Amino acid sequence: MSFQIILIIHVLLALGLIALVLMQHGKGADAGAAFGAGASGSVFGARGANSFMYKLTAAVAFGFFVTSLTLAYLATNETSGSNESNSIMEQAASIDPSDVPMIAPAPSSTSDVPDY
Repeated sequence: MSFQIILIIHVLLALGLIALVLMQHGKGADAGAAFGAGASGSVFGARGANSFMYKLTAAVAFGFFVTSLTLAYLATNETSGSNESNSIMEQAASIDPSDVPMIAPAPSSTSDVPDY
C-alpha cells in the first residue's frame, strides 16, 4: 500500500520537476534584465522569478531524490507473505525433482516412428 502511494507522489514530483525546468529561462535569455531593466516592479521582487523558481525546483528535486531512494529501499527489502525466497537460485534449488513433469525421450531408431 505505501509503495503505491510513494510511487504516485514520485510520478507527480517528476512531472512537476519537468514543468519547472521547462518554465525557467536560460542564463543568457534576459541580458537586459541583468542590468535592471524594469525588473524591480515585477511580482517576485527586484531579483525576478528566477530565485523563486530555482528554490522551488531545488525543493521538488530534493523530494524526487527522497522518493527515489525510498522506492529503491522498498523494492529491495520487499518481503512476501509466503515462505518463497527472493533469489531465483534459491527457488531453483528448492524444487523437488519428483514434481517436475518428465518429457518422453526421443525415439532411438526409425522403426519406432509410426508411418503416416
